[in-house]
Amino acid sequence: MALWISLALIAILLVYVVGLYNRLVSFRQRVRQAWSDVNVQMKRRYDLIPNLVETVKGSASHETSTLEEVVSARNAAIAADPSSPQAKAASERTLGSALGGLFALAESYPELKANENFLGLQHELTDTENRIQSSRRFYNGAVKELNTAIQSFPGNLLAGAFHFRQEDFFELDRAESA
Repeated sequence: MALWISLALIAILLVYVVGLYNRLVSFRQRVRQAWSDVNVQMKRRYDLIPNLVETVKGSASHETSTLEEVVSARNAAIAADPSSPQAKAASERTLGSALGGLFALAESYPELKANENFLGLQHELTDTENRIQSSRRFYNGAVKELNTAIQSFPGNLLAGAFHFRQEDFFELDRAESA
């Protein structure tokens, strides 16, 4: 009888460990998928920027330093390590600041503010920024779930044994993400 009870307890423990492991794998996959979604939205943003710069160049061609700053920031954002939320956040802050300068510049040119192409691109970029923000929130939520599972007992024992690691949040300063 004691043998059967021992076997039953071992089987229950084994099922629990497998379930916990699968839960950690699920959380890790959700984080990877969410980060992929963030990268897709940022790529969409990067693809819009050259069109925006070309449109501004037509109306404000002598403002080359601002345009070069935007192009340089875009290229740095593209080159940033796509697997590192911290590297992406730093490059996104720089790009956001450069785009802010570009839109501030556009305020000085009434013909640019009335340009339908510019307005359309500005609308697309705003929509993309909203998508990035939504994807970022989903990613950070997935990271929170994974990190909580890794830090909680008994998940921390299993996470360490199977080399699960905590992920970094993708954090932008509020003023710069706008």
